[in-house]
Amino acid sequence: MKSIRHLFLLAAAITFSTNMIAQKRLVLIDQDASGPGGSDQMSMMVLLQSPEIKVLGITTVSGDAWAPEETQHTLRMLELIHRTDVPVVQGAVFPLVHTREDATLDRAVNGSNVWYGAWTDRKDKPYHDPFLVPTMPEGAPTTKALDEGAPHFLIRQVHAHPHEVTIYAAGPLTNIALAISIDPEFASLTKGIVMMGGSLNPVTEDPEFSTHPRHEFNFWFDPEAAHIVLRAPWPSITLTTTDISIKTRFTKEMVAEIAKAKTPAADYIAKYTEEYGYCWDELEAAAWLDPKIITKTTDYYMDVDLTRGPNYGDTLTWSKENKPERTVGLVHVQQDLDYPRFRNLFIKLLSAPPQSAGSVQ
Repeated sequence: MKSIRHLFLLAAAITFSTNMIAQKRLVLIDQDASGPGGSDQMSMMVLLQSPEIKVLGITTVSGDAWAPEETQHTLRMLELIHRTDVPVVQGAVFPLVHTREDATLDRAVNGSNVWYGAWTDRKDKPYHDPFLVPTMPEGAPTTKALDEGAPHFLIRQVHAHPHEVTIYAAGPLTNIALAISIDPEFASLTKGIVMMGGSLNPVTEDPEFSTHPRHEFNFWFDPEAAHIVLRAPWPSITLTTTDISIKTRFTKEMVAEIAKAKTPAADYIAKYTEEYGYCWDELEAAAWLDPKIITKTTDYYMDVDLTRGPNYGDTLTWSKENKPERTVGLVHVQQDLDYPRFRNLFIKLLSAPPQSAGSVQ
């Protein structure tokens, strides 16, 4: 009798565990994953550390840094926080059309931007070859990226889980645009896309945004990709813009609070995150996990200005009444947030232990 009861309890436990896994929300992360530490890596960690989420994979894309370098930092981050169960795929190294040479020539006519990402060349961030991976402070990874193109990986995962996968896009949209161009069903087979990008009218004295309010780096780095993505037939598009991102702040006090946990994720942040600024991608990730963080949204029809000149890559918006006849995407734009709720969730997740056992390096 005891053995039968034991088998019954074991079967019930297995069924419960299977159901819990099945109920997890599925996400594919597409990120310009500069590192070590910093906003890009921490935003991915928000999702990786959540018990409610299954990350099907991470695809890297050039933006804040070059994709080959980002891939290595991401692989090493996963080793250090014990999440080597998550596959990594290197994505697009260059935008579809926009080039560093274009951006350099534009400065003479249109003035300079504050941030050029992988194209930056200054004393504290000297430019380097796209395929060079500089010495990594956190050490080189021993794990490898999958030998597969990022767009094909994204397509394969979406077809394996139709209408169940959310695309989390937190960098330039090159990989996503390529997936759409290869597979016309890609966007419609997802559960939707959440993006960090675009800028409307940020209320700030920060000259990076106050003097050019419609300029935002992710859309500007690859405007043609953003144009393709915004016109695709997604079930829904949710956008974290500059306007709401600048209402957040990552501080030394937050690092100190996270560091107290002494978990792998907390140790990684305490050791390698040295920049303090707006929580661009972290807010996007946290708001997808907990929609109550966002207290106000507005729907706009949206596209990107592809006209070469001072407004190249700027965010274009319309209401239902004045939108153009051509296809433009309806976007749910986040406008305001419950900052304490965001801060508490962010600290809680990045202080937590690993969500599944990966190999320790």
